[in-house]
Amino acid sequence: MSLSAGSLVLDAEALYRELLRGVRSLMGPNTQLAGVASGGAWLVERLHKDLGLAGKPGVLSSALHRDDFAQRGMAQSVQTQLDFDVNGADILVLDDVLYTGRTVRAILNELYDYGRPGCVRLAVLVDRGGRELPVAAEFAAARVALPASQSLALARTEDGTFQFEVKEA
Repeated sequence: MSLSAGSLVLDAEALYRELLRGVRSLMGPNTQLAGVASGGAWLVERLHKDLGLAGKPGVLSSALHRDDFAQRGMAQSVQTQLDFDVNGADILVLDDVLYTGRTVRAILNELYDYGRPGCVRLAVLVDRGGRELPVAAEFAAARVALPASQSLALARTEDGTFQFEVKEA
């Protein structure tokens, strides 16, 4: 990761390898993985495969619980898919970028619509600070600072490799 001429360069594949290491350390014998649509869902899909886990990873949609629905609209077409019992479960939620904490609040509401987990933890590829809610990741592969005028999102190429997109708001 480097800063040059005002632009941030992040190696998403290197950060993924660091995330894989961190997730391995957080996994217990009964930990279930669930990714936030869409970047987190891509991560959890690949992590599930790389960790050799059985079954299907969960996907959590924040769409129905967003507090900024009027501005964002119903952008995500992905629906929540949880093929495990949420009640009493140890759930590790994965997302690509943690920023204000509003998406995490929304997916927690969505998760509790399915039951009452025993434990919910969060791991992210990048924590960019700027929290508006008291939310923290148990593991972040990187921590970066970006101006509020920029957004950072994970992109996936056709061959499945990851890269970051930085956009002006």
